[in-house]
Amino acid sequence: MNPIEKLQKKLSELFIDAFLVLDETNMKYLTDFNLTAGDGCVLVTPKITYMITDARFEAALSELDLPGIQAIITRDYFGAVAELSAKLQIEAVGIEDTITLRDYDVLVDQVAADIDSFENIVESLRAVKSPLEIEKLTVSAELNSAGFEYLIKNIKVGMTELDAANLLDAWMKSHGAQKSSFETIVASGINSAKPHATASHKIIEHGDLVVIDFGYFVDGYTADITRTVVMGEIDDELNLIYQTVYQALNAVTALAKNNIDGADLDDTGRNIIEAAGYGKNFNHGMGHGIGMSVHELPTSYGPNSKIKLKQQQVITVEPGIYLSGKGGVRIEDDILITENGNRVLTTASKELIIL
Repeated sequence: MNPIEKLQKKLSELFIDAFLVLDETNMKYLTDFNLTAGDGCVLVTPKITYMITDARFEAALSELDLPGIQAIITRDYFGAVAELSAKLQIEAVGIEDTITLRDYDVLVDQVAADIDSFENIVESLRAVKSPLEIEKLTVSAELNSAGFEYLIKNIKVGMTELDAANLLDAWMKSHGAQKSSFETIVASGINSAKPHATASHKIIEHGDLVVIDFGYFVDGYTADITRTVVMGEIDDELNLIYQTVYQALNAVTALAKNNIDGADLDDTGRNIIEAAGYGKNFNHGMGHGIGMSVHELPTSYGPNSKIKLKQQQVITVEPGIYLSGKGGVRIEDDILITENGNRVLTTASKELIIL
């Protein structure tokens, strides 16, 4: 089944007659057409899906073969939903719980049908990848991995973190990436101890650990990769935390498979870090789902996580240790969950690289 057919199948399970989609990524997932937020909506009914947008997109839509999708060109998006609801005798419309209050008020005012809010309906469909999506994520991971290999050949002591981030950005975009899925992190020295540092004007110095965390979209799907390198010599404690994080990453990856509890994965890696004496220095979850967004279902799995992984989900594994005022290490891979194990998609070296 394609994504729309999967959603149509869920309508009866949710006791609704139609589902209205406003989220930009969810609309793209269902229709394979780029409508930005605020430029329209998608109404899925049991037989026909209606793409409601304005004349700016009419020419582009006319060039596409969209079986089962009917375009409605209007500036009054919710007015069209109201007309369709009346015409099709729709009594209950499901909506995403991420709808803005303003849009909700307008929708309730115009549509006579009952409006029911649901959490993560389309997102739960996106969590389990199709073979085509897995292929796209594999290609994305390979290009992002190649980007890291390029950067470590060109990053130098004396350049700034921003210099390095810009080098990577230019290479990725010149080799087929569309855009970054988040602001690239190049964090050196004491900045590497900040899990979500941003690239700054700080000069990269001899002896610095450098955390490089980035992800770029390729054909609509993003990877999310982190590697940590050292510029010159590394002191004993920083080497210890690197090897500890590397061990935790490998242990979690070895355990990841269909039906495993997210909490068990987190415990496996976190216990290794705690045993080394750095439990308090690992202050985030072990990973999260990726795909059309850099953070998507399955949501972050960490201590007390309730998620259970499923075959054909793609997740990150990203343990880290951060020593404030000294430096930090994070290593992150993207892995595809399979029936009996997993396949690592990010191919860049994880061994400690001394530049």
